[in-house]
Amino acid sequence: MRRVSRLTVAGAATASLALALSACGGTSTEASSSQDAKGDKGLAIAYDVGGKGDQSFNDAAYAGLRKAEKEFGYETTDVEPTDGETDADKTQRLVSLAKQGHNPVIGVGYAYAAAVKEAAAKYPDVTFGIVDDSTIEAENVADLVFSEEQASYLAGVAAAKATRTNTVGFVGGVDIPLIHKFEAGFKQGVEDTNPKAKVLSQYLTQTAEEGGFSSPDKGKTAAESQIEKKADVVYQAAGLSGQGVIEAAAANKVWAIGVDSDQYGQQALAKYKDYILTSATKDVAKAVYSLAKSVEDGKPESGIVRGDLKTGEVGLADSNPKFKDDTELQQAIETAKEKIISGEIKVRTS
Repeated sequence: MRRVSRLTVAGAATASLALALSACGGTSTEASSSQDAKGDKGLAIAYDVGGKGDQSFNDAAYAGLRKAEKEFGYETTDVEPTDGETDADKTQRLVSLAKQGHNPVIGVGYAYAAAVKEAAAKYPDVTFGIVDDSTIEAENVADLVFSEEQASYLAGVAAAKATRTNTVGFVGGVDIPLIHKFEAGFKQGVEDTNPKAKVLSQYLTQTAEEGGFSSPDKGKTAAESQIEKKADVVYQAAGLSGQGVIEAAAANKVWAIGVDSDQYGQQALAKYKDYILTSATKDVAKAVYSLAKSVEDGKPESGIVRGDLKTGEVGLADSNPKFKDDTELQQAIETAKEKIISGEIKVRTS
């Protein structure tokens, strides 16, 4: 069950069976009143930097959209970001989706905070969602957040057990508080498991606009630098840039740890999968699907909706047989998981 801080009951469930939106164009003056929205179309999502095909965060959201589309019978819409876009551009995108009758409308990523807040105010009868932000206080907004630090702690346990050089690496896409959570949990997991191990950390950029989440070449260069310094396990929280980290790990025959989705099973990364030890996952797909279902059921989720180890919405993937069959490693991870859930281990977020 998902833990929801509060629920807002809708007057009626959204209708199904609508034609998909082929584009989200229009002008900022097209939608200024909630009366314009018919609410007769299903889920729409607007992607974060990197877009669909990142084999990670955005693709997980798309998986949730596809599940909702199949189960509820309506056609859905997913919209790509554009280079150099502003908050106003994001707002217009969300407003256009709401105006054309989509409900719910989800912005994938913290960068949509200002846009979701503004669009939700214009369309109070439409449910909006935002992934990875907990700052919007509105009755028609669901803040879909995760305890990434908990999954990252377990990734740190795995890295500490797998390293032979006592040196592991962390590559973050952008130097922001969200990615600090990944780093903090990972470092704590390493330190608690193997005090002799050191963690090399690097952020690719200071802002998303500089390509920290969308530049595999930057990820590859950062990982290569850490591997030259003897890192034999590298954990990445870098979106599309993480593909470069995984490529570098495979080329140098060291372990990579993926993020968000189970990257061992991603088709685009298949040639590197033997070097993907595990992935710290967060079930963005479930969060997206659950919000759509709540609207379909006439009881839209609202407020902070958190996924953590206890709810099963963050964790470690075990697709790699070498990881799954390592009894000692699995026991260490299970012990850490139990202690986190019980509160015995308090995982840092910064």
